[in-house]
Amino acid sequence: MSKPLKQIHLAAHFPGVNNTTVWSDPEAGSHIEFSSFVHFAQTAERAKFDFLFLAEGLRLREQGGQIYDLDVVGRPDTFTILAALAAVTDRLGLTGTINSTFNEPYEVARQFAGLDHLSGGRSAWNVVTSWDAFTGENFRRGGFLPQDERYSRAKEFLATTNELLDSWHGDEIVADQATGAFLSDAKAGSFVHQGQHFDIHGQFNVPRSPQGRPVIFQAGDSDEGREFAASSADAIFSRYATLEPGQAFYKDVKHRLAKYGRRPDELLILPAASFILGDTDAQAQELANEVRRQQVSGATAIKHLEFVWNRDLSSYDPEGPLPDVDPDVSDHHIAKGRAQVRMYRDPLATAREWRELAAANNWSIRDLVIETGNRQNFIGSPATVAKTINDFVQADASDGFILVPHITPGGLDVFADEVVPLLQEQGVFRTDYEGPTLRHHLGLAHPDEPRGDQRATS
Repeated sequence: MSKPLKQIHLAAHFPGVNNTTVWSDPEAGSHIEFSSFVHFAQTAERAKFDFLFLAEGLRLREQGGQIYDLDVVGRPDTFTILAALAAVTDRLGLTGTINSTFNEPYEVARQFAGLDHLSGGRSAWNVVTSWDAFTGENFRRGGFLPQDERYSRAKEFLATTNELLDSWHGDEIVADQATGAFLSDAKAGSFVHQGQHFDIHGQFNVPRSPQGRPVIFQAGDSDEGREFAASSADAIFSRYATLEPGQAFYKDVKHRLAKYGRRPDELLILPAASFILGDTDAQAQELANEVRRQQVSGATAIKHLEFVWNRDLSSYDPEGPLPDVDPDVSDHHIAKGRAQVRMYRDPLATAREWRELAAANNWSIRDLVIETGNRQNFIGSPATVAKTINDFVQADASDGFILVPHITPGGLDVFADEVVPLLQEQGVFRTDYEGPTLRHHLGLAHPDEPRGDQRATS
C-alpha cells in the first residue's frame, strides 16, 4: 500500500533589507511603507499560504563600528505591522519574532492575546533568545545570558506566558444585560507564578482568544534548541534546505517528540527557502547568477570576509586575491551582533579552506563569497520548482517551506501565480482555506481539545 501524499505547508517571509534582498533592483519597493506589507500579505493570502512571517532584530548590527547598507534599518514594530495586516487580510496567519531574553511574559501574553482576538485566531509567536551582550546594551538589564541560561529563561518565559493565557477558560463572560452580570467568576484571569526567572501574580486582563494560545515557532539548530522545539513548539524553522541534511534534521527532531508525549505530526519542520523562476531551467539559472552578483557587491564581499578575518579589510580589492594575513582570533570581534560570526568556529581553518578553494578555482574575494555563501534553494521553471518542492516534502526532508523572495514586495507574485497552481493540480496544496484559524491551516489541535483528538478540524 503506497504512502499517502503529504500536504505541503507554504509561508512567506517579508525579509526587510539584508543579503537576501536586492533593494537596488528597479522593481524593489519600500521595506517600511505599509503598502509594501499589504501587497506582500495579500499575495500570500491569494495563494492560500499558511502564514506571513516577520523577523525582528533588537539592535542594528555594526561592522567596524558602522552600520552598512545590508542591515535592516527602520523596520516598524512587529506587533504594529501584524495588527494592521489583520485588518486587510482574512485568513492568513500572522507570525512575529518576539525575544524572550529582554521582554516580560505578561506584556507578551497580552500582545499575542490581543492580536489573536483582532485577527480572529491567526497569531503565531516565533520564540527567540538573544545571544550577545551587544544587543543587551539597548536594555536596562544589559549584558547577556549564557546559552544554558538563555534556554532556561526561554522555557520558563513560554510556560509563564501560557499560564497567563490559560488563566481565562473562555466561559467567564456572560454579559447578561437583564441582570447586569458581566462575569461568572470575579477571579477570572488570576495567576501566581514563582520560578527561577519570574515571580509574578495578579489577574491577566485579556479574555481567552480564539486560538487559546498563539501557535509557537522556534528556530535553533543546537541540541538545546532542538529539545526546546520538541518539548514546546508547534513548528521549527530549519536551515537545511537540501535533501539529505534536511532528512537527517527532520528525523532527529521528530524522534525527540516521543519523550514529551507528542506525536510526529504535532511539530512541523519548515526550512526557509529562496527561489528564482524562469520560463526555462536555463533561463532561471542565468537569472540566478545575475541575482547572486547583485546580492554580493564588492563592498558586501569585503564585509563578509571580515566576519572570518576579524580585521578591517577595506583596503583590499574585492576582485583581487584573498588576504595573506591570517584572521585575528581575539575575543573582540569587528562584526558585533552578527550570527554569521558564530558560524565560523575555527577562523584559521576556514581561512585555509577558502584559500585552497580560491587558488583551485582562480576565484577573487567576491567570487569566493558568491560561491560559498547562501544560494537560491529552488531554481528553474515553475514546473521544475513545483516538482522539487513536492519531492522534498514527500521524502520527509521537511513539511513545507517559508519562502523568501529577493524582491520586496512583488517578488512573491510569480510564485503565487505560476507555482502554486501546479502544486494544487498535483493535490498536495490546498485550493482554499478549510478553517478560520492558523491552527486549522497547520493541522494543529486547539489547546482546549482533549489529548485524544490532536488534529484540528474545520
